[in-house]
Amino acid sequence: MKCIVLLSGGVDSTTCLAMAVERYGAGEVLALTAYYGQKHAKEIQAARQVAAHYGVAHKETNLSQAFALSDSSLLQGSGKEIRHESYAEQLKEMGGEGTVDTYVPFRNGLFLSYAAAIAVSVGAETIYYGAHADDAAGRAYPDCTPEFEQAMATAIYEGSGRTCRLEAPLLSWNKAGVVKEGLRLGAPYELTWSCYEGGDKPCGVCATCIDRARAFAANGAADPALTVR
Repeated sequence: MKCIVLLSGGVDSTTCLAMAVERYGAGEVLALTAYYGQKHAKEIQAARQVAAHYGVAHKETNLSQAFALSDSSLLQGSGKEIRHESYAEQLKEMGGEGTVDTYVPFRNGLFLSYAAAIAVSVGAETIYYGAHADDAAGRAYPDCTPEFEQAMATAIYEGSGRTCRLEAPLLSWNKAGVVKEGLRLGAPYELTWSCYEGGDKPCGVCATCIDRARAFAANGAADPALTVR
């Protein structure tokens, strides 16, 4: 096993998986998916379908207890509603910088630590995760920033006995750039789920739905998840 990919079932992680399979081959990739107490299981179901599409090994884990005290609006224990406005609108209300309600505290830090433990155990040399520039903007998601990625990359490299490296191949791209690469690779976006709401169809008005729609539009492409579901 050469590469571990954090796979949520959304556009970004699916693009990362497509890149990893292209680089290493499906037989050398292990996808990891975590349940973290989110309000619905749509993205986990999507992750299973994406992993099956590529024929990669897939491991699921439950990390929900780590976030039991969080009031993130993504989590089951939260009394907050999902906000129906873009990240840009939310950041503007905070003066241009600050974490959004859907930020789950240090989620990527925990996920990557878990991935590093698995990587050392199976001898993987690389971990991929799908942070990109739009998530980092205004520090809406501080565990998606270049500073965070650099710090975690050092921690994983040193903590693994200098045997494993962290890569965030989407980090310098916006969402439109991520979708562009995924379309080039033929990523199965029809299988993915991004919406923060757990309905039968994407709501179209939460921040991640808005970003996703704009990214496909920027590439002159229809979102297949909207036509298939």
